[in-house]
Amino acid sequence: MEFNSSRGSDRQPMSQINVTPFVDVMLVLLVIFMITTPMMQQGVQVNLPKADAKAMEVKEEPIIVTVDKGGHTFIEKNEIAQGQLKDKLTTLFGSRAKKEVFLKADRDVPYGDVIRAMAEIKGAGVDRLGMLTESAGVK
Repeated sequence: MEFNSSRGSDRQPMSQINVTPFVDVMLVLLVIFMITTPMMQQGVQVNLPKADAKAMEVKEEPIIVTVDKGGHTFIEKNEIAQGQLKDKLTTLFGSRAKKEVFLKADRDVPYGDVIRAMAEIKGAGVDRLGMLTESAGVK
């Protein structure tokens, strides 16, 4: 603590806050958030249709099948060749007790491509098929 000695006997403490450590910590946090934010996004980007629907209850982590605008099919992030979805899902469900799949299709995908994916998913012996949408209140 420093004292102002310009007045002689009238000594008062100088009150100045050193903000350098605060700025250092904030810059470190900023860098950490900038690095980790892109890693938090996962999956294939699709423009989901909007609907008012009650959420499904899930006990085990479901498999997410995605159909993007170009008609490409993915299991999680892995692209699957046309007609191979049923075989891949059958293999994946070999070790699972619950056979649940969520289908995420872009709103611009032709209806036939969505039905084809649903038929292959059901053909793999899936017990529950859920459709992922955005809430109608989201703009």
